[in-house]
Amino acid sequence: MRLARQIAHHSRAYHTDDAPEISDAEYDALICRNTDLETQFPHLVRADTPSKIVGAAPSAHLSKVTHAKPMLSLDNAFTDEDVAEFIARVRRFLSLSEGTPVSVTAEPKIDGLSCSLRYENGVLVQAATRGDGITGENVTANVATISDIPQNLPAGVPEVFEVRGEVYMAKADFIELNERLAGERVFANPRNAAAGSLRQKDPEVTRARPLKFLAYGWGDTSALPGVTQHAVMMAIKSWGFPVSPDLILAASVQEMLAQFRKIESFRADLPFDIDGVVYKIDRLDWQARLGFVAKAPRWAIAHKFPAERAQTTLLAIDIQVGRTGKLTPVARLEPVTVGGVVVTNATLHNADEIGRLGVRPGDRVTVQRAGDVIPQILENLTPEAVRPDYVFPSVCPQCQSDAVREDDEVDIRCTGGLICPAQRIERLKHFVSRGALDIDGLGEKTIIEFFADDLIHSPADIFRLKSHRQAILTRAGWKETSVANLINAIEARRTPDPARFLFGLGIRHVGVVTAKDLVRAFGTVERVAEVAQHADALTELSAIEGIGPVVAQALVDFFHEEHNREAWADLLSEVSPLAYVSNVRESALTGKTIVFTGSLETLSRDEAKAQAEALGAKTAGSVSAKTDLVVAGPGAGSKLKKAADLNIEVIDEAAWASIVAAAAV
Repeated sequence: MRLARQIAHHSRAYHTDDAPEISDAEYDALICRNTDLETQFPHLVRADTPSKIVGAAPSAHLSKVTHAKPMLSLDNAFTDEDVAEFIARVRRFLSLSEGTPVSVTAEPKIDGLSCSLRYENGVLVQAATRGDGITGENVTANVATISDIPQNLPAGVPEVFEVRGEVYMAKADFIELNERLAGERVFANPRNAAAGSLRQKDPEVTRARPLKFLAYGWGDTSALPGVTQHAVMMAIKSWGFPVSPDLILAASVQEMLAQFRKIESFRADLPFDIDGVVYKIDRLDWQARLGFVAKAPRWAIAHKFPAERAQTTLLAIDIQVGRTGKLTPVARLEPVTVGGVVVTNATLHNADEIGRLGVRPGDRVTVQRAGDVIPQILENLTPEAVRPDYVFPSVCPQCQSDAVREDDEVDIRCTGGLICPAQRIERLKHFVSRGALDIDGLGEKTIIEFFADDLIHSPADIFRLKSHRQAILTRAGWKETSVANLINAIEARRTPDPARFLFGLGIRHVGVVTAKDLVRAFGTVERVAEVAQHADALTELSAIEGIGPVVAQALVDFFHEEHNREAWADLLSEVSPLAYVSNVRESALTGKTIVFTGSLETLSRDEAKAQAEALGAKTAGSVSAKTDLVVAGPGAGSKLKKAADLNIEVIDEAAWASIVAAAAV
């Protein structure tokens, strides 16, 4: 029952709200799990089982249209064996001998919004989305704004003919649209952008969005212009509809799989997103005999690409300089959709990783993205060629200081320290970030602009910005109210939380948890700095639980530098960090490990973690055998599944709120 509710929730998020909370692969996994359970326990199949439901209910703001013929979805194949079994099932159902050829069409499965176009006497009279497969949304006025959908068909077409296909947005147009919408609601991927643009109340909004159409089939007709799938699709193409140029006829499983591999290889180069290849039995009389199961035809199947991976081209390798001076290579990629997100960059980690992969600009690569993990290059597909390897820079691209690799380290770091503008900017951005001082109004763009205008160079300068009020007012986009809000936000941080303050300094290896351990041990940040400058600092610091020799050395190194001590003293002349006060109380959760996952609706993730820590619990970012409790909101996805596999207790946000309230009594 819980699994059915999960699937229904994510189906609404995808089909109705155009705001999916999990990737296509995670959704497919839920469907597969449901199918496996129904196969094992057929007597427990519910009347509202997800296996019999197509799409989701139409949106309330558009009028409804009942399809003359249902718009069904497709069953999925994930392996070569699944494809072979599809053909075997067709042979068994039709009682075909092994020698009887079974031809199928194979074409890319475009990732857009399904739409049915009804023509009567050659005139477009109605356009409808799929909806729940039986009832869709009337988008006739909106479709009229899409230039590659004909309003009239040539003479000689059947009296009634419904052309079905996908409304989509090209990847380049999607990127341009999101740039245009910056500051408003932006779309996660081209599919969401296409769906949201087509289903507008105002057709003029749709007209302003670069939508396209690709035909893949038909619905209700008074006659057919052919006796095979391929012949009818060629007729539809001749009437002026875009049809995939990669639609082919395959005469065997081997040819089907060869086309799948071919399309997968140039997937990233297509102007639109696809998530697999669709196979359809070519003979229409066989299609009629095969018929349908609950929500899908027996004569078609979608062969999905492996989850979370795609091929694309490495355009360039840029070097980013972090706040600790680390030089990180970043791959700039030809845009490609991976796991429901358009990826244009991927991490290359370090010089050794570039060497291991042997990548150079221009290479064809496989990109992987799993969950919230930063995209990475998995494999170099380009054969070795007689051309030079990529040479990692030996100087910092920002300040031209030497870039060196320290003993026993894989990372190469800039030796410029605070004379390096990149490190100074990154440290400033870190200082005001959400986990540190969390100053509203000082985002990345503002930090960079204020730094370039010599308004800030160090964290202490942030607290002197009120003296630059007039200079800020002369900048584009700044008014009296926004400047006042910024200054008020800064003034509110003059007595910061000690752990957040210490973390905000950006000392190498001192994360949020380590900063809390330090202020808990010493009481104040001033005392931490004092101890770090003692002759026996390494011994004293390493004795603290949670503080090892690496962190101890990092603290000693930070306060050993004169410019850091000067910046520290300057900052303390502007702020007065609070002393540490423990708010931890004994509870039933003391010593337990808790994971928060999904969307929390009544509080932020940071607040939830703070509540857990106040109850003596620890929080973790992933579910493991050491996890004691999972608090799951909507869109929990793979973490929820892992918790179930490990028999870990799972509660919702309301139950968590009850625990916190009870502990406060």
